[in-house]
Amino acid sequence: MRIFVTGGTGNIGQYVTLALLERGHQMRLLTRSLSRIPAWGQMENVEVIEGNMLQLDLLEQCVQGCDAVIHIALGWGHDPKAMLENDTRVTAHLLDVAEKAGVKNFIYTSSTAATGPMGRVMDENALRMPNDLYGATKAATEMYLLGFRQYYSRQGGYGDKVQMRRNIIRPGYTFSNPAVPNGYSQSDVRFKKIAQAIVNDQDLDFPAGDGTQFISSGQIAKLYVKLVESDLNEEIFFALGNRFITWHEIALAAKEMMPEYKGTITAHGEKGTPEMYVVEKMKNVFGLSFDGWDDLTDHIRWNLDQAKAAKESK
Repeated sequence: MRIFVTGGTGNIGQYVTLALLERGHQMRLLTRSLSRIPAWGQMENVEVIEGNMLQLDLLEQCVQGCDAVIHIALGWGHDPKAMLENDTRVTAHLLDVAEKAGVKNFIYTSSTAATGPMGRVMDENALRMPNDLYGATKAATEMYLLGFRQYYSRQGGYGDKVQMRRNIIRPGYTFSNPAVPNGYSQSDVRFKKIAQAIVNDQDLDFPAGDGTQFISSGQIAKLYVKLVESDLNEEIFFALGNRFITWHEIALAAKEMMPEYKGTITAHGEKGTPEMYVVEKMKNVFGLSFDGWDDLTDHIRWNLDQAKAAKESK
């Protein structure tokens, strides 16, 4: 397939691109900077287009001749109008031009934020109750995607039915090292702070239950591959690790990697029973289940290396 990816040089997108290339697909990527991941421009079956999502005419050109669209890039704003215009409106346009171009499969990257605060059972059937503009934007865009089943011929009258399959992935906390040499990593500042503290022998303290269901970009990319190669339609998948991991545990792992560390690492308060998203659907449908710890150690070590290099350069 020829697949158009927005955000193909970002945290998740670079691993999705690499995984799809390994499956033999042809990739077309939209990026704001051609120099962000130079390796893409040197690979076969990769076409890199410079631009941004607000260039609606460019999006229409990008989907031409493609079998699938994977929309990962995020449009941002500081108020409701900007979030609507920069993200939801862009996705609605991309859906429309993709359908008209004959695209067969469209995957939208949403977020756990679309469902809002944790409830009793947090599976794909949980209500959308966002509690911030980011979550509201994701929830609104999900509704546009799922409601885009046909056009209108007139007010109150249905027109042509939509042929394109439309599915949603809701990532949770996703981390990554650079996928290719001289690549890009959007590492959370908390990883950086832990690494800097360890390298500089500073003490660390954490709330005992502060953590999440970490998943790496390399792991989540496998779900994108399975979904884009499937015939599913109008499905939603939570994409998180199956294990709750605390920042305290991450700091202790970093300490083990630097036995010369002289500081102390503590946790305060009660850990309690963690609230977790249900991730059984991707296991039941695709046989995918991920323990984020499998890739966390590499990411911790990568951040330690970055902190060491920064210290030595001073």
